[in-house]
Amino acid sequence: MLIKVCGLREKENILAIDALRPDLLGLIFHKSSPRYVGENIIPETVTSKVGVFVNWEMDEIIRKAEMHNLRYIQLHGSEDVETAKELSLQGFKVIKVFQMENEIDNNRMADFAPFCHYFLFDTKGANEGGNGIKFNWSLLENYQLSIPFLLSGGIAPEDVEFIKAIQQPLFTGVDINSRFESEPGIKNITALKMFIDEIRN
Repeated sequence: MLIKVCGLREKENILAIDALRPDLLGLIFHKSSPRYVGENIIPETVTSKVGVFVNWEMDEIIRKAEMHNLRYIQLHGSEDVETAKELSLQGFKVIKVFQMENEIDNNRMADFAPFCHYFLFDTKGANEGGNGIKFNWSLLENYQLSIPFLLSGGIAPEDVEFIKAIQQPLFTGVDINSRFESEPGIKNITALKMFIDEIRN
């Protein structure tokens, strides 16, 4: 199962997490987030990096991606299909986030499907992400498209067995963030290691 650890900010914490060998590391480039990576130096040696952007202009996304050698771009706002298409044509792997409330909007997702590597389902909340709350995972049964998806939103260390029980065939991995923190942007390495080991075993 793919594991993405998101909301990383400090070099030493990032290196410690990278040593656990998650599949993706998420760096948030959204200034109002308490997990905003800012101008911190991101080690070049780390696992595949995902830049998380909320309604940025295309040229600014590409500039930041080149600066930090980002392979993946996560669109976490109200970006349109053309943005996903252009980034895909530029050679990036696009992750489009859809915030879940009461339903899965397959029709809207279908427009993005040709240009996305993954979808990511998060909980609709007061913030664009990092709300630390779950949506109703039974909604996943209504997903009808062929793009693999990651599950996010309030995933905690004690959720391993619930995650393993999900039968949806396109369910590819998890995106974990706030429930593994000692403070915003700083992850608890012990809790992460236990979770990763349990998921992979």
